[in-house]
Amino acid sequence: MATIKEIAQKANVSIATVSRVLNYDPGISVADETRKRIFEAAQQLNYKTLRQRSGIAVKERYRVGLLNWYSDQEEMLDPYYLAIRLGIERECFQRKMDLVKLYMQPKGNSDSKDWPGESLDGMIAIGRFEKEDLDRFPIGLSSIVFVDSSPDDNRFDSVVIDLRKSVSEVVDYLIGLGHETIGYIGGHNKVNNKRVRDEREKVFMDQLAAHGLFDPELVYTGNHLYSEDGYKLMKKALSGNKVPTAFFIENDSMAVGALRALHEAKLQIPHDISIIGYNDIAIAEFLQPPLTTVKVHMEHMGETAVELLADRLVAKREIAKKIVLPTRLKIRESSGAPAKKNGAAPINHE
Repeated sequence: MATIKEIAQKANVSIATVSRVLNYDPGISVADETRKRIFEAAQQLNYKTLRQRSGIAVKERYRVGLLNWYSDQEEMLDPYYLAIRLGIERECFQRKMDLVKLYMQPKGNSDSKDWPGESLDGMIAIGRFEKEDLDRFPIGLSSIVFVDSSPDDNRFDSVVIDLRKSVSEVVDYLIGLGHETIGYIGGHNKVNNKRVRDEREKVFMDQLAAHGLFDPELVYTGNHLYSEDGYKLMKKALSGNKVPTAFFIENDSMAVGALRALHEAKLQIPHDISIIGYNDIAIAEFLQPPLTTVKVHMEHMGETAVELLADRLVAKREIAKKIVLPTRLKIRESSGAPAKKNGAAPINHE
């Protein structure tokens, strides 16, 4: 019978790496080519894991349901969840998991027979789900990983980001530049007939209030999180009596629209108004000016979700895990010190 040492020699990697890859350790980060080489070596040497040798059956392929609270059209307008989904699809392909697209069931229809197709081994749910949504998931399915929300830490795995820490860093950065009038542009998204208020808005308010700088008149929110909404809300903000010297915008898609409104008003960024977005989507660094934003590792969130699910399915883990991934403030040219300290941006209402 082949040993891990023999596989390590054949794949030209360490014994520890072989052991962690073959046991689907969610904490290991190796190149796809290395992972492939290890599995090929194990197959050629007819290696069997401890679970296989002990007689516990291990499925050749798992059937995983993918539930996204965004529609295909909404996903294209806000690429945040698109990037997460692509990370999930790529990792499932690497692990030879069959991925099935699912749609949220109506309230009260959570029985397994109400979900299409064959039975699922597990599920990954992308979006801002809350505890009250759980009765719409398959009854008896414990292997569910939530991405971007954590409706029940005790029962289900989840992958989230530290919103409070990241927003606090944005506020501290703007105050450190000398901004004293800071506005917010965001949306109260309506998904599955439920209006959702983003935690970034609350943290923003709390942090500014702690510094004695919060002004509710400088908070502008709409129904969605798309470029068009950012454009309309910035136009509304510019027509107000008080115009901030800086804006924190809930996501980069809205920031794109906001930048267009500022360009149309012939305002200089960041001389007149500083802009900070969130997510660091692909086009952020190519905008004019390049967008200061919070870097979120979106595709890695999706990959981590698959790793958690694989660990749960293979190892039969019962204790739920919550992974909090770090973010980073990417400072580019759309943010800077205010032109007039203690004053609002000079706006010409022509």
